[in-house]
Amino acid sequence: MVDLSIIIVSWNVSKLLATCLESILAGSVTVGEPSADKRCVEIIVVDSHSSDDTVEMLRERFPQVRVLAQAENLGFTRCNNIGLKAASGRYVMLLNPDTEVVGDALPRMMDYLDEHPDVGIVGPHTLNAAGTTQLTRRRFPGLGVAFFESTWLQAYAPRSVLDHYYMLDAGSDDAILDADWVQGSALMARREVYDQIGALDEAYVMYSEELDWCRRVKDAGWRVVYVGTAQIIHHGGKSSEQVAARSHIHYQQSKLRYFRKYHGWLVAFVLRVFLIGNYIWQIGLEGGKALLGHKREMRLERIRAYWQVLRSGLKAAS
Repeated sequence: MVDLSIIIVSWNVSKLLATCLESILAGSVTVGEPSADKRCVEIIVVDSHSSDDTVEMLRERFPQVRVLAQAENLGFTRCNNIGLKAASGRYVMLLNPDTEVVGDALPRMMDYLDEHPDVGIVGPHTLNAAGTTQLTRRRFPGLGVAFFESTWLQAYAPRSVLDHYYMLDAGSDDAILDADWVQGSALMARREVYDQIGALDEAYVMYSEELDWCRRVKDAGWRVVYVGTAQIIHHGGKSSEQVAARSHIHYQQSKLRYFRKYHGWLVAFVLRVFLIGNYIWQIGLEGGKALLGHKREMRLERIRAYWQVLRSGLKAAS
């Protein structure tokens, strides 16, 4: 029996993906064949039409990995759903290709799910490459978070708003804590959860899909838990940084979809107007700095990205 299906969506990050797979294979699990002392996992890589050597690399270096190569770039959420549909494990894990599993993180997370049948999803203590902690355990965002987080106002946000959102008041990074949601860069779920609530909402092309999934999980009566005793390194944003403007668009459209879905159309409309104003302000600010000759090429690149965001209209994904 397969204990865990690990689903990795990859797009043009061949080297990072290879490092990720090596870290899984070097850990306290076995792939394919059950073992008396190791958990049995299957690894499913859904390649979203990479233009690098990802598929060839996988077939040559990792024959034990199941490769689902797509004929077009279907987006992060749709590709995860393809992997979930193909999975056979008792547990399923969404894992980014720019991660590295540390030691026995995977068995630790599975053990916690085994021992706590009311828990539907767990997430690990996630580290940056430098060893600092990423804030991956969170509470559901309120309206303050909607307007402050990832906008030019973030630096002026009351500490209480973002500290509460990032659970900085909840306990140490190595603790085991109930959360509202955990980041999808490394998220393990019980198969019963997937069978009960269904797949990720594909209206979120990328970003906020795990937030929405965790909310649906908690609404169905399951707990979501941050397991700080399991560690995973996340290098972060290596696929999305290849398309900066498109990433901005997807991020904000996903934010708008979430707030429309759970807070109503009026909140989403006001938030959309605010975000459009935010990007207009950013263009003006970057333009002024470019005229002064301060890192001009970088400023012009940002202006081009922000202008593409404005041209998109920032309509909530649907």
